[in-house]
Amino acid sequence: MDIGLLGQYLANGVMLGTMYALVAVGFTLFFGVLDVIKFSHGDVLMIGAFTGFTTYLGIVAIGIENPWVALVAVLVVSIATTAALGALIARYLVLPLKSAPPLNILLITLMLGTALREGVRLFYPDGSNPKAFPALLPTASLELGSFSLRADSVILVSAGIAVIIGLNLLINRTRLGLAIRAVAQDEETAKIMGINYTMIVLVTFAIGSGAAAFAGIMNGLYYNEVNFGMGLLLGLIGFSAAIIGGLGNIYGAILGGFLFAGLQTVGAVALPFASAYKDVFAFGVVIALMAWKPTGLIAERSSDRV
Repeated sequence: MDIGLLGQYLANGVMLGTMYALVAVGFTLFFGVLDVIKFSHGDVLMIGAFTGFTTYLGIVAIGIENPWVALVAVLVVSIATTAALGALIARYLVLPLKSAPPLNILLITLMLGTALREGVRLFYPDGSNPKAFPALLPTASLELGSFSLRADSVILVSAGIAVIIGLNLLINRTRLGLAIRAVAQDEETAKIMGINYTMIVLVTFAIGSGAAAFAGIMNGLYYNEVNFGMGLLLGLIGFSAAIIGGLGNIYGAILGGFLFAGLQTVGAVALPFASAYKDVFAFGVVIALMAWKPTGLIAERSSDRV
């Protein structure tokens, strides 16, 4: 294979890995703090992407044409709205069912995801059709033979990695992160020590949902399209990445995200029947890995959960 084409596949893999890692981190945060699997996470990501798209339409409608101003507005409104949605889900759907069987929370979040998805499809203007997401980043590219390095891809990957590093520092280097880890390790002891348990849960769900919104905006900017079903596959991949990395471990979630993207890249490059089955290949390998190592590649320890 041409080295330039191989480099193109690798660059695409890094981009996808960054998005998947952001989604997987959300699943890990939710599970680490409340031992719940929030299956509406992918659809919350979709809400973030559509919120960003709607914000852009509003910015254009009031006559603002500067793409950087529009990008900042899209990110701020999308992340803030989705973070608030995540906190509301935690407050009114997840926490009231805390003592219920885990299957109840799984089912209610699964149904919520369906409601969000169908709500956008039915009530958003022409919501059943894909929307052309605006190209708000520079479109220049560096051509090296058959390898094309796009400026927008470099910016998106750099921003995504910066967010991942920021989340890691937040969890491991701040008082808020210490409180989150304390709640994840031992809820009752954390309460005795004066930590506001409910507030920490709400903040954690807001952080995870905000990260998903960022991933949704990244997806829209990269593919120049958003649609009401985009959260289905991204949510499933993010969940698979969190599981294979080690659910409850933030480093495992990041590793799982990049591993899944790497498997898709290998599938697209190596399979003789082209890239149409790259997802089948990636999920097949993940199934085999889970059969070999059910606890994930980085097994969770209660002492360093989240």
